[in-house]
Amino acid sequence: MTPIFAEPAFWEERYRAGQTPWEFPGVPPALTRFLARHPAQAGDTVLVPGCGSGQELVAFAAAGYAVTAVDFSPTAVARARARVPAGVAVRILCADFFTCALPEAGFSLVYERTFVCALDPARWAAVTRRIATLLQPGGRWVGLFYEGPKEDRPPFGWERGEAERLLGARLVPEATLPVPAAESPALFAGREGWREWRRPAGS
Repeated sequence: MTPIFAEPAFWEERYRAGQTPWEFPGVPPALTRFLARHPAQAGDTVLVPGCGSGQELVAFAAAGYAVTAVDFSPTAVARARARVPAGVAVRILCADFFTCALPEAGFSLVYERTFVCALDPARWAAVTRRIATLLQPGGRWVGLFYEGPKEDRPPFGWERGEAERLLGARLVPEATLPVPAAESPALFAGREGWREWRRPAGS
């Protein structure tokens, strides 16, 4: 039986009601620091799965990335689109990340923020496989990962070593940085870490 939180209606109801305690009110400082270190080079692209209200999308565009974002909540997608000023090229798809058409090896970055922890852990192997195939050789999977406990409903905690176990040799770890509690929503305070993996060149 499919868990209720795997259904688009579960998330759509919460966005419509404004019950989104997982969302940070603005661009997370950890992402701002990353973008300062890694502004886009010519042709760089970023994918944001489960983009929600799209707090970070304009920041990626301002750093020079061509942005694609995906969410299956129509209300979330409408809010994300409303955040993007006229003339800023951000592509936002209302679709299921696992089934929508995305170019293989089409992205320099994939950004994580409260997407993995919203998925049933039984789907983590599938999501890590898909992200690895969507990254260009040399591309990075980066973002804020919830490291709290695994319970029977979201958010599901991403335990130390979880990604390495699931990714195998597809992506290699590059960085693990602490995130101060004040830089997270109350729901995640003190339980987030900034992580970076890279798809090996030539893979």
